[in-house]
Amino acid sequence: MTDSPLHDNTALTDRAVLAGSAYRSGGDLASRQSLYQWQTPRYDLPGIVVKLLEDISGPVVDIGCGNGNFIRALRSHRPDLRLLGIDVSAGILTEVPGPVTVADAAQVPLADGSVNGALALHMLYHVKDIPRAISELGRILGEDGIVVASTNSEHDKTELNELWERAAGDVLGLERGPSRISLSSRFSLEEAPSLLGEVFPYVRVIRLPGTITVTDPDPVVAHMKSYRAWADQHSVPFEDTVRRAHDIVSAQIEREGRFTISCLGGLMICRKHASQAAP
Repeated sequence: MTDSPLHDNTALTDRAVLAGSAYRSGGDLASRQSLYQWQTPRYDLPGIVVKLLEDISGPVVDIGCGNGNFIRALRSHRPDLRLLGIDVSAGILTEVPGPVTVADAAQVPLADGSVNGALALHMLYHVKDIPRAISELGRILGEDGIVVASTNSEHDKTELNELWERAAGDVLGLERGPSRISLSSRFSLEEAPSLLGEVFPYVRVIRLPGTITVTDPDPVVAHMKSYRAWADQHSVPFEDTVRRAHDIVSAQIEREGRFTISCLGGLMICRKHASQAAP
């Protein structure tokens, strides 16, 4: 697995950027998450995770828990679980119901085999050493436990990539501008199962395709603005490009009545033994 040549993707793993800007609070993450309310079919990801953990009891850790959406769902539906939220950002953890702790996914402060469930949801692409983080998931998981990981496909939201390149090109006076930075490029749905399979003999993939349809440009613009922490990695005037994207989307909505985005994400259910049945 290599970083994209179009960007210095080390910024995606820079703890100072992650904790100090990108995830200092839950605002930008919430903007990215909010775009999915216009997706068909609509997936209740926290609800799916609750269902996947229905046979799990005892301690469960959410690594890279972000703004705590999954922890809240589990606390509501599974108050019997002993939950711990972990993230590199102390700021975003202020929004998460405790207990929580600041730690890196590549060095989880838990004992071997000490949890029965571990979540790594849309976060492994932010870890510098992804194989080490996956090994940590295997280390802390009990023999009968389950890991649930998630990420997006390398083909996810291609319309937003094309929109960014067109808007950036217009701002720079080029036919096509530089591509936008991609979070999942370091851990895509296409690569993730084999990487997880190095530690977990059992990996089951749940693909979650969908189409986002909006009739207002604001949700698309809010999603693009949520990448402001990595603005210097885009090689274009960030705010000018976002404004131009707004105009392009507005014009398309005026012509066609909508702007559509094709999505493809997925969940991976991992266990330590190939003979273990899916939950």
